[in-house]
Amino acid sequence: MHTPFKNSLLRTSLLALLAAAPLFSACNNDDDDPTPDDDNEQITTVTYTLTPVGGGTPISVTSKDADGEGGAAPVTGTLTLAANTTYTGTLTLLDETKNPVVNTSAEILKEADEHLFVYTSTPANLLTIKRTDRDSKNLELGLQTSLITTAAGTGELKITLRHQPGTKNGTETPGDTDVEVKFLTTVR
Repeated sequence: MHTPFKNSLLRTSLLALLAAAPLFSACNNDDDDPTPDDDNEQITTVTYTLTPVGGGTPISVTSKDADGEGGAAPVTGTLTLAANTTYTGTLTLLDETKNPVVNTSAEILKEADEHLFVYTSTPANLLTIKRTDRDSKNLELGLQTSLITTAAGTGELKITLRHQPGTKNGTETPGDTDVEVKFLTTVR
C-alpha cells in the first residue's frame, strides 16, 4: 500500500535526480587529446666544431639520429685532436624531423636560463673543457667552449644538454636530459 507521502517523496527524489543529471555530465573532461608537453627540445643532429686558437683548420664531429629518439641508432663520428692544443668550440644542434629544419641551438640560446651543457671527458685528464658563454643570470650555458688537450691518448667525450626550467643553478643535477651524445676521442 502506497501512501500519498511516500509517492510524493519518491516523485521529488526522482525529479531532483533528473535535474542533477546534466550537472554530472558537465563535469566530464572531454579533453581526451591534451596538447603534448613540448618543453624538451627535439634534437636529431649535434655538431661540435673546434678551431685551434691561433689559427688552423677547424675540426667538426657530428652525431646524427635521423629518426629522433628511439628507432635506429645514431650515426656518430670520431673526434681526432692535436695534443697540447687549445681550441674554441661551438655546438650546433638541429631538429631535422621538421621541414624546414629547425636550428635548435638558436632556440636553446633564447632559453639559456633553462639549459646547461655538460661536458664529460673519460679519462678526465684527456680533455679540459670550459663553457665560455653565459645566460642572463650569469650562469654558464655551454654552446661556446674552450677545450684544451693534454698528451696523446684515447677516450670519450660525452656532451649532455640538461633542460632545467625554473631550477637552473649552475650544476647538472636539476632537470632532465634533452640530448646526450658520446664521441670516441683520440688526441695525438
